[in-house]
Order: sequence, then C-alpha cells, then structure tokens
Amino acid sequence: MTRYKVVLEYDGTDLIGWQENRQGPSVQSILSDAIFAFCGARPDIVGAGRTDAGVHAIGMVAHFDLSGKTDAETVMRALNFYLVNKPVSVLDCEIVASNFNARFDCVARHYIYIVLNRTSAPVLDKNRVWWVPRKLNVAAMKRAGALLVGKHDFTSFRASECQAKSPIKTLDECRITKRGDEIIFEFSARSFLHHQVRNMVGTLVEIGIGKPYDIEKILKAKNRSAAGPTAPATGLYFVSADYSNDD
Repeated sequence: MTRYKVVLEYDGTDLIGWQENRQGPSVQSILSDAIFAFCGARPDIVGAGRTDAGVHAIGMVAHFDLSGKTDAETVMRALNFYLVNKPVSVLDCEIVASNFNARFDCVARHYIYIVLNRTSAPVLDKNRVWWVPRKLNVAAMKRAGALLVGKHDFTSFRASECQAKSPIKTLDECRITKRGDEIIFEFSARSFLHHQVRNMVGTLVEIGIGKPYDIEKILKAKNRSAAGPTAPATGLYFVSADYSNDD
C-alpha cells in the first residue's frame, strides 16, 4: 500500500460538509468517487479537519492509501480529471510515510473568516462571505480578539453537540484586518472546538456593532448563552494545516 497526502480546495456552498453520510454530497464522497473512477478503490479518506456544511477550504490536507505505487503527479492529474465540474479540486499530492496521519499529526490549523462590511449586498461573493451592512468598529473587535488568544476554557464558544473531550484549547492567533470593504479574521490553533471559530466571530461582530459583550466575562461564564450568535458558515475557510516535519 502507498499513502498519499493531498491538499484540497473546495467550495462548500452545496456540500453537507467534510464528512460522508447519506444526506447529500460531501467532500469525502466526491473525492471517494473520483478515486473509485480512477482505480476502482474506495479507501478511507482522513482529513485534517471536519468542516461543516457551507464551509470552504483553500488548503485542506487529507490522506488515503492505494495499492501499488502510482507516482503522485499521475494520481493528482487523474483525480482532477474526474473532479472536473465538481466543487473539489486537488492542488497538490505527494507520497508520504505509511504512518503519516493528516488529522493526528497536525500541529496547527489555520482558518480565516471573511465579513463583507458594506451597505450593498454581495453578488459575486454570495455564499463566500458574511454580509454585515452595519458599520463595524474594527479597533474594538481587535481589542476583544486579543483577549481570546492563549489557553482558555472555551465552553462559551462551544457548540452543544461538540464531542471534544475537553473545552480547554490554546488559541495561538486572532488577527483582524480590514481590506477595502472586507474584514478578515485569522485564527490559528492546534485544534478547535465545534463551531468555536464561528462563535468567536459572531461575538466579535456583535462587539463591532456596539453590543456590550465582555470577552473576559464570557470566558469565565463557561456558558454558550453568554457569548454572541454563531456566524454563518458562508464566510469560513479552512486555510492550511501544519505538520512537525514540514519544511
């Protein structure tokens, strides 16, 4: 068996998310169909993250095993041939050690969230940003975001259906920048709780609007109802994953 590491780009608008099930098309099912069309196999596909319905990816990392040893370039070209007109594309492919694991070997995951902050609704970026027509105070959001960085109990930003064993996570980065009408939220951590990023963004946007949310009090409350609403999936992107053996 040969293990392949792939980097995927996908538009999650019409997908049920990463995980394959019977409710509709997923990233796993679309990639699995392409692999089957290429070589007749349906290997287990393990991703660095499990994005929800509507969430996009710029560089999701995954791995799978195939019998024999086809060179990585051929595998990538073959998969992309069968992925034409699908919302998933293979950006890179390489042969890795048989013990490489896209999920458990990951030492950092990076997400961005894009808010379109203007009075006019998006047309070209529909389903790819969160449109917030009310003017946001970026400086206030930056101050609040800085308080999220570090090791905390993130229960207040955790979805009720989250299956993580512990709510304690270390957020390595929360960077907020304005680029024209877009406000970009960047988050980095080894791992995240279910909906953690979207719940943090939803809360920060409420602060940007002028709502009296206090991040330190929210964290101490350890109660989801203490934080703001969950931001929609449309603006969230899985950007990349880091591994200890990366150059």
